[in-house]
Amino acid sequence: QVQLVESGGGLVQAGGSLRLSCAASGIIFSINAMGWYRQAPGKQRELVAYITSGGSTNYADSVKGRFTISRDNAKNTVYLQMNSLKPEDTAVYYCNVLVAGARGSWGQGTQVTVSS
Repeated sequence: QVQLVESGGGLVQAGGSLRLSCAASGIIFSINAMGWYRQAPGKQRELVAYITSGGSTNYADSVKGRFTISRDNAKNTVYLQMNSLKPEDTAVYYCNVLVAGARGSWGQGTQVTVSS
C-alpha cells in the first residue's frame, strides 16, 4: 500500500522560497513518475509538476520558471523547490504517483501560505 508523507510547508512572504519533501513507501519508487499537486480553498486539486522515472520534468504554466521538482530514489523522496512565491500559490500541497491507476491514497498534504 502506497503511503506518502509531505512536509516543508509554512507561511512565507511573497517572493520567498520553500522546499517541500515527500517520502514515499509501499511502492517501487524508482520506476514511478511522481507528481506534486495542490488544492486551494474552493478549488479542485491540480497537478503542479511531475518527474518521470528517468528524471524528465514538466510544469504547469503557472509555476514554470519558479518551481523545480526533483527526486532522490535512494531516499524514496520527491522534492519541490518553490521560489518567487506568490499569494496565488497558497494551497495544500500533495504528492502522489502520477499514473492514476497506481496512485495511492492522498496523504495529509502540507500547507503553503504566501502572504502579500
